[in-house]
Amino acid sequence: MNRLLFEKTGDAVFLSHLDLMRVFQRAFKRADILIWHSQGFSPRAYVSIALPLSVGIESRCEILDFDIEDGSVDLALLPEKLNRTMPAGIRVLKAYESGKKFKELTYLQTRVVLEYDKGLPENAEEAIRALFKKEQILVMKHSKNGEKEVDIKPAIQKLEVSPISTQELQLDCIASAQNPGLNPQLLVQAISRYLPDDIPDFSRISRVEIFDSQMEVFQ
Repeated sequence: MNRLLFEKTGDAVFLSHLDLMRVFQRAFKRADILIWHSQGFSPRAYVSIALPLSVGIESRCEILDFDIEDGSVDLALLPEKLNRTMPAGIRVLKAYESGKKFKELTYLQTRVVLEYDKGLPENAEEAIRALFKKEQILVMKHSKNGEKEVDIKPAIQKLEVSPISTQELQLDCIASAQNPGLNPQLLVQAISRYLPDDIPDFSRISRVEIFDSQMEVFQ
């Protein structure tokens, strides 16, 4: 399987998953690279992105699979060709062959920066650290079937809290990637639910790395 490693940063974080798929489909076309298309009356270019990001989250470790129609593309030159056509914030870092399947992707490392306009609330660091040590952390999760209450604690493998300025706290989290995965936005939601005095004025979320079941970087 041919695979791309790419990043999504800046204003590009506001692109939806479907928009991002279209960006890559058009990029391949503009680079004169014929990728495999589905059959039928409305053929679609085949690209598949692992673990789609929620809107507003940045990442420098995104994975996309694709198949070349005739197999003639030099993967070493592919990033440069695609990046010529990419919008700001989307950049291909590497193109390579991989035998690993998406289902082997097991853990995510995410980083959440909590911003407080008036400075860190007193004891916020300790309170947030204690919150994520609780045996159960219930939040409301949106799904296609409506809202339901879920316990996110089992999906959290490791979480560290540290101040990075007088106005910012950082959460570094290793969490389950799928079945079920943890949307890092739920970490902020948990703070809002359990610690109303420590709700941040703004939060920035980024995906740092992805791993297999042995905590080896997934590529």
